Amino acid sequence: MDDEIQMSISIPTDDEGYILLKCEHCGTFFKGNPSDLQDDGVLHIFCPSCGLISDSYLTDDVVELALKMAKNYAYDMIYDAFRDLERHSKKNSLVKLKAGKKPAHESEDPIRSGIEALEVCTFPCCRRTAKIKPLLKMTGAYCPFCGVKNYEIE
Repeated sequence: MDDEIQMSISIPTDDEGYILLKCEHCGTFFKGNPSDLQDDGVLHIFCPSCGLISDSYLTDDVVELALKMAKNYAYDMIYDAFRDLERHSKKNSLVKLKAGKKPAHESEDPIRSGIEALEVCTFPCCRRTAKIKPLLKMTGAYCPFCGVKNYEIE
């Protein structure tokens, strides 16, 4: 049995190709282009609102879906292990095991792209774009790609 389990979650983009992110420090939502976020030239992603680097920018929907997927997989593994024990306990054994019914899966609803009240901003320092709150656009925001505070955002 292989010890490594891989699951994938499809995070949808909006109509312009941006994915929703959430800062774990201040809770601000913003959107980034997947190609910019995965670029090797970008060492860290900064929150446009607080300017801090988070360990994870996953939204609550993504985390919830990942937990449901892991729970469903774990239930399947446990049930399969008990089914094997049930088959082996039938052969001349004093103790007989019954696995019972297979546990019901929690529904793994697909993630929807939400929060459309964000505006595309071009950050002059990196010449990259992100979607941020309109208020941040007016008051100034940190560049998600280099962390520089920009007061004049296009």
